[in-house]
This record gives sequence, structure tokens and C-alpha cells, in this order.
Amino acid sequence: MNKKRSMIYSQLEYEQELEWLFTQFPSYQTVGGKAYKPGLDTMKEFDSRLGSPHKYFKTIHVAGTNGKGSISHMLAAGLSACGYKVGLYTSPHLIDFRERIKICKNSEYEMISKEEVFKFINKWKSFFIDYKPSFFEITTGMAFDYFRLENVDIAVIETGLGGRLDSTNIITPILSVITNIGLEHCEHLGNTLQEIAGEKGGIIKKNIPVVIGETVPETLGVFKKIAVACESKLYLAEEETEFSIDLLKSDLKGEYQNYNLRTVFCAFKAMSSNNLISLSWSRFLEGISIVTSSTGLRGRWETLCDNPKVICDTGHNAHGIRWVSSQLEHIRDNYDNIYFIFGIVADKDIDAIAHCLPKNVEYIFTNANSARALKSSVLAKRLECYGFKGEVTSSVATAVDLALNKASSRDLIFIGGSNYVIAELLSFAAADVRFKKS
Repeated sequence: MNKKRSMIYSQLEYEQELEWLFTQFPSYQTVGGKAYKPGLDTMKEFDSRLGSPHKYFKTIHVAGTNGKGSISHMLAAGLSACGYKVGLYTSPHLIDFRERIKICKNSEYEMISKEEVFKFINKWKSFFIDYKPSFFEITTGMAFDYFRLENVDIAVIETGLGGRLDSTNIITPILSVITNIGLEHCEHLGNTLQEIAGEKGGIIKKNIPVVIGETVPETLGVFKKIAVACESKLYLAEEETEFSIDLLKSDLKGEYQNYNLRTVFCAFKAMSSNNLISLSWSRFLEGISIVTSSTGLRGRWETLCDNPKVICDTGHNAHGIRWVSSQLEHIRDNYDNIYFIFGIVADKDIDAIAHCLPKNVEYIFTNANSARALKSSVLAKRLECYGFKGEVTSSVATAVDLALNKASSRDLIFIGGSNYVIAELLSFAAADVRFKKS
């Protein structure tokens, strides 16, 4: 795509504006719960000032505890392959802020340009100072405004945290998708699965069909009740009898992606059967098969090196780590040793995570260079109570160096536990000659 625009800024000016944004309006990614700002009043005011850009294109709204990023990227890839110009808004980013806002078209993608980011911050700086929106409200407005500027046909919009009071919930989509519900961000969303389902279910709109990826008895009743109240047709992906794992092939290799693929299949059927948008099944399948190259998605059971095998994954809560552990168990016999480089942020439920961690691996504890990161020494001490022991390192780079020095060609190195850990890994791996796949 590589559209050229006239340059009205320097790289230094761009970096200064972005730093100002991160400093004055810190993101949840940076400071955690202190950045959370429930309620839609400020977002509605900002949207009004922007001229309600989200009304100029169709949208699909995606919420859930896990899998919403993968599903959002799959939907964008499929729609793009069908010939649509697709906006894709997700969070958090791993390396570049602009990863959050992309345009996908003809199975290619392009991040929002630095110039557009620079112009948007400058144009609305006085509003930011006066109204003090959250970082996520700012980026949501930026995404919607950019998608209108680019004349997208449809945008896939991932919620940030929750649903009912999420900044993205000013849209009226053609389809709502809720992936699954787990106990996370309880301080903001509720302490039970029912309460969290109620918050996530807040994206269900009147007469708008909704796809639910996974349910448990505690959440199914909540979704059914909301759907009935909204007169919205409810599609349960786990009841989709026509789906098989041989039907959709994706370059996303995590075993947990089979559940996400089933949800995407159900979403395709919901869109087609309700004539929400014209789709070609064969082209949609082609798009699903090249999600990473057509959207730029990283860090989902991603192989970084073949000798030794190095794999990373952004699974960062108990639900995600349980799937990581399951897949490691399934491939355990293929390797002499598995080295698990593990680091998390301080606000995660270590007790819940500990019950999901694999036991037959060699741990290397680490921490990312982030104020939110839990010190590796503290992590090691906490996990020792559950019988986990391992070497303690002070940085991701040090942990990877240690693992690479230990591992032979018959071993596996896995890195996970935190988006921050994966972000640092991907940043230095890009320039490290040791990370070359055969």
C-alpha cells in the first residue's frame, strides 16, 4: 500500500508529540489500573467534536477476556481478502504505537502514518488538556477519525477493557462478537463470571446479531438474557455443528486458535445469513490462511528461531497460560528439554496463574523493563511456594542469552507471561543474528 504523503514534521517532533501523549495521558499498558476511566461522557464529547466519524463506515465490535485480538485480526484478514478496505483498531501494541491503528486491503496492511498521528495530536491538544480524556479515549478517537479519512468500508473494533463502559462502545456495529469470559480485571469489571459477562455483554446492541465464542453455565444465562432484552439474534459458536478444524486453516499456530477459528466461522455465517455484508467464502478462507502477513499480528505462538526452536506467546493470564501449558505438554516428547522464560506484571493473580503453569520444564524467571513488571526475584519467591524453581535474571535479554547458552538443537525455548516481555523480545530479536529461521 505504502501511500506517500507530504512530510510536515520531523522524526524528532513526532517522537516528542508521542512522548507528550504517553506522559500526560498514560496508557493502561504503561501504568495499569490508574489509567482506567469508566464511563462514556468524555468519549461522547470527543466524538461529537470529531463529527462522529464512526458513523461513516460499518463496524464489527469484538470483546472478551482472551482471543479478541486474534479474532479481530482474523476478521480483518478475511474481509480484506474479500476486497474490502478494512480498518483495524486493537490494543495494546507490542513495539510501535501505530500497531493499534491499521488499514488492511487486498491482503496487505499499513499502520497509520506518523504524520497522521502527529497532526491529530497537535489538532486536538487543547481538547486533551481541557477535558483530560484517557489514553484509550484519545486513541479511539484517532482511529475512528483516521478510518473516516481513509474511507474504509468496514472497521473491526476491539474493546480495550470490558465493554459496557468501554470507549469503543459508542458505535452501533453490524455484528457484535464476544470471545469468552475469565476472571481478569476484577477490580473494574466484577468479581464473578456473571458480573464480568454482564460488562462484556454491554456491547450487545438492539437488533444487532451477536456471536459468543465460548460459554460456561455462569455466563450463558447472562448473554441469553441480554440478547432477549435487546431483541438480538444470538449465535453460539460452540453449537456450530458445521465447523471442523480442517475447514479453516490459519498461519496462527497456537492450539487455542481452533476456538478462535470456530468463532470466526460463526461470525462469517452470521454476517452472510443476515446479509450484513457481501462475502466470498473462498476468499475469506484465503484471508484467514495469511493473517500474520496481511495484518502484521505478532506474538501468537510465534516461532522466532529453528535451531534451537524458540517460540513466544502473549498469553498473560491464567486462561491464556493454561492453553500455553497444554500445548507445551502435547509437544513435550519432541524435545529433550524445554526452557520456559517467564515474566509477568505485578497486578496479575499469581495464585491463579501458578495452578496453570507447566511442571516439567526448566524455568528462567525474568522481568521486562517496565514500572508494571513484577521483579523476577519476587516472582521466583512467590512461585517457590507452589514447587516451581528456576534461575533468576534481571532482564529479558539476559534470560534469552542464558537459555540460548543452555539449549541444544534438540531443546525448545519458550518465552511468555507478559506482553512487555514479548515486546522486548521481538525488539532485540529483529536485529539479533541468532534469531534466524531455517
